[in-house]
Amino acid sequence: MSNTVIQNALIWDGTGADPVMGDLRIGGQRIASISPAGTAPVAEGDVVIDAAGRFLMPGLTEGHAHLSFDAVTTTEDLIRPPPEEHTLLTARVAKTLLEHGFTSAYGASAAKLRLDVAVRNEINAGRLLGPRIRAGSLEITVTGALGDESRLHNPRNPPAMVVDGPEEMRKAVRLCCREGCDNIKLDISGDPFYPDTPADCTTMSFEEVQMAVQTARQFGKKVNGHARSIESIQHCVRAGVDMIYHAEFSDEQTLDMLEQAKDRVFVAPTISLFHTMLHEAGDYGLPREVAEAMGIPALIEESVKTHTALRKRGIRHLIGGDYGFAWSMQGTNARDIRFFMDYYGYSASEALVCATRNGGLAMRSEGDLGTLEPGMLADMLLVNSNPLDNVDVMTDKAQFALVIKDGEICCSQL
Repeated sequence: MSNTVIQNALIWDGTGADPVMGDLRIGGQRIASISPAGTAPVAEGDVVIDAAGRFLMPGLTEGHAHLSFDAVTTTEDLIRPPPEEHTLLTARVAKTLLEHGFTSAYGASAAKLRLDVAVRNEINAGRLLGPRIRAGSLEITVTGALGDESRLHNPRNPPAMVVDGPEEMRKAVRLCCREGCDNIKLDISGDPFYPDTPADCTTMSFEEVQMAVQTARQFGKKVNGHARSIESIQHCVRAGVDMIYHAEFSDEQTLDMLEQAKDRVFVAPTISLFHTMLHEAGDYGLPREVAEAMGIPALIEESVKTHTALRKRGIRHLIGGDYGFAWSMQGTNARDIRFFMDYYGYSASEALVCATRNGGLAMRSEGDLGTLEPGMLADMLLVNSNPLDNVDVMTDKAQFALVIKDGEICCSQL
């Protein structure tokens, strides 16, 4: 592996500090040094890239990655594809994310148990092009809750593992760990797609959540919680869940609990899903009237209230808005940066920190990903325009002159 020197770049390091003109040197998989522009020494054999003033920043992390979702409109779209075709679809999505600047994907869940695992393994072996992946498990739910598609008169294989009680939970988590998953996904609350279990109800018991976390920890895995209701969020915090998704409903006690856990827990609000359902899904069989009947405007209102408060309390938010639906396509994931500004009051720099540094911390507990600093893993983007002036450039893959992962150029338009 050759060393690379990127000269004359406007370097934004992902910490929130102002960008500076400089030279960045990559040694192997890591950043070796950052120095003022024109001062980095160049050794024989180095690959030298003149950034010509372009914006150099850390790679993005998709914090709620559904790599096996692509143009989904119904649950049946997740069940119908055979595993062989579904694996190829997952590989295509992984490549799409990388081409759009996402050098990391934190797996929320997969439509079939080993889809993320298989694609992760092929990427790590260098046989597929894609981001670094924390592989999500199949969702784990309880009887009658989100993801349980069976009925007594029509048993079927749902896009979830259905368990009841701590011992069944222990076995399900062990199975996911055995099969190579990095993240275990729990459906702890209801959801607007399931009218019998609305978003503000809690379907999974604390004892079940606690067993999942304890079992996952024994295998060195992380746990994700689908948690919209107050009680479900509190279950997550009390049990030690690593990543909380959605988290619309809150009260002062819940906000205080999250603030007290802010150095341990990550939160991904997934506002994009509701925005697109309300404003952009009509052409895909989900008219605005249906979204309104599902209570989406009220959920947006709750989301704004909760996550604006959490921003002020210093919670570590990640972007990631349940992309992979027909009205919210893979490759448009960086829209979340703008949504964080418009809905939650983040500045451009703060929203980009959520997309880079916070994502890196969630991906790797070693703390060596997500910023441009000496010793960090060399995942970065060279962007033609300055996203601090207009974050919308991050949705245009033509803006990415270079996508670099582990010190290697994966995509180039120079």
